[in-house]
Amino acid sequence: MFSFKHSRSYINLRMLLRVIGWLLVIEGIVMIAPSITGLIYREHSAGYFFLCALLTAGCGIALVSQRPKSRDMGKREAILLTGLTWVILSLFGMLPFLICGTHLNVTDAFFETMSGFTTTGATVLNTLSDVPHSILLWRCLVQWIGGLGIILFTLAVVPMLNYQGGMQLFNAEVTGITHDKLRPRISFTAQGLWMVYIALTTLLIILLSLSELSIFDSICYGMSTMSTGGFAIADHSVTEMNNNYVKTVMIIFMFLGGVNFSLIFKGLTGQIKTIFNNDALKWYIAIIVICYILLTFNVWINGLVREVEDITIDPLFQAVSILTSTGLTEPDFHDWGPIAVIVLIIMMVMGACAGSTSGGAKIDRFIVLFRFLKNEFYKMMHPNAVTTVVINRKGTPSAVVMKTLAFLFLYIIVIMVGGTALVVLGMPLKDSFFISLSAISNTGLGTDITGIGGNYALVPDAGKWLLSFIMLVGRLELFTILLLFLPSFWRK
Repeated sequence: MFSFKHSRSYINLRMLLRVIGWLLVIEGIVMIAPSITGLIYREHSAGYFFLCALLTAGCGIALVSQRPKSRDMGKREAILLTGLTWVILSLFGMLPFLICGTHLNVTDAFFETMSGFTTTGATVLNTLSDVPHSILLWRCLVQWIGGLGIILFTLAVVPMLNYQGGMQLFNAEVTGITHDKLRPRISFTAQGLWMVYIALTTLLIILLSLSELSIFDSICYGMSTMSTGGFAIADHSVTEMNNNYVKTVMIIFMFLGGVNFSLIFKGLTGQIKTIFNNDALKWYIAIIVICYILLTFNVWINGLVREVEDITIDPLFQAVSILTSTGLTEPDFHDWGPIAVIVLIIMMVMGACAGSTSGGAKIDRFIVLFRFLKNEFYKMMHPNAVTTVVINRKGTPSAVVMKTLAFLFLYIIVIMVGGTALVVLGMPLKDSFFISLSAISNTGLGTDITGIGGNYALVPDAGKWLLSFIMLVGRLELFTILLLFLPSFWRK
């Protein structure tokens, strides 16, 4: 057993490997779906996918055979397990990209897989026209699993973690400044959230299938939309369809993907008052309305109004897509002018609500920031006043406020360091900082807007590894990954 012994300071490595083994078994089972898809469409990739499934599940079974002396897991194991899980599942998840007809090298395959798991939606594929259906489905499946969280999925299906560090695992992965425990057991909480997620995804797929989309397209776009990931399955995305029904349905479910799933669960179980008292949801709706008005005005003054949907559905679709980090854009978005770009960047930074499938710094943190600043201005005039940051009609502990401010400061640092590193690697200045922001916010917006091209194929290999790391840091909200690089983490 890996052991750094300072009191109870060892790391229960065998237990970590056992849990990762269960995850690999599950990943192998999930790979069977693309394999069956390949058989249906008579693609050579079907056999290769089945081979990947056997290899992944086989390695998982080997790890599950580990017999730890103790099943005890503390906070350090939870943080380490969370980081290892996302990396290891991405390493195995990239196997189909290497052997199933996409002609990607290791760097591009890992980037594509990490982009999927983190629901970033950035791609290195120049065209999707010759990509097998099995790979297209796998990209969307990876996004869908990563949307609500790999660890949260594990907690839902591996009941033994309910007692062995389940709460620590939950806190290490689920986004937000505080976490609601919906049920007495953390595994029941995870199951409740996944039930909501599965139900919404199923409903979305059914509604999309009522349009001109095929069943396969409906399934893929359903998973991609509900996870707010944004992977398309064709070079011409759904945004280029002249189908307002599809866009309207996607707007509704992208919006729901940006709402705290705990809040949706409470609403579905009759706790309606909780929804109306939630400050983040109110801000979320208000920000969408403001961004929609700004984008509509921008389209109008730029003379781009040709049809009614140009000032109704399209700006709303764009506002919801970017704020929720789905990243789907209107084909003529680059003609919308500089105001649209500024609104876009602001939305990318903010993101939607904590506890959702969206990326960004999260609206909840900006509420804390603005109310903290309001209190500080008040205390300048009333030095003896005692103030507190009130969220959802409750006072927020000062430790939570300080952690929120530290997060936002660190968020900016990662963007700056990432952008600077990309400039050193030879990328243009404006592109470097834009895609660094796109990676950490898990928006995955193509760098077309800043002049490089429609995807990330032109980014240097070293830059792709860096961006993969930034995507992971953004998805796990900075601290979970960056803690691993502190010497103090490995000591008592």
